[in-house]
Amino acid sequence: QVQVVESGGGLVQPGGSLRLSCAASGSIFSIYAMGWYRQAPGKQRELVAAITSGRRTNYADAVKGRFTISRDNAKNTVYLQMNSLKPEDTAVYYCDVEARPTSWSRQHDYWGQGTQVTVSS
Repeated sequence: QVQVVESGGGLVQPGGSLRLSCAASGSIFSIYAMGWYRQAPGKQRELVAAITSGRRTNYADAVKGRFTISRDNAKNTVYLQMNSLKPEDTAVYYCDVEARPTSWSRQHDYWGQGTQVTVSS
């Protein structure tokens, strides 16, 4: 089984920065794409940013130019650097890891428990 754990959320003032981390552990044969999603109260979960194993990135329009996704394949970890934060960035941020636990298993999505990001003065 694959475990996914996020960290780095918190309270920050508008214009501030936070860095989220997400580490995958357990039985891992290979990891493909890794991504960050967020869900604000009363809204659907949405993609924030994703990165492939080849480090190709994709961003939501709302965060382009402010957020940067990166990954460390040796550590099975993905990061989200969030700059110039706005109140509308307030949400629970979830990490998604596409992985195969063994060489004979199919690819699955594994989710973390989420970390709260609150942008407020």
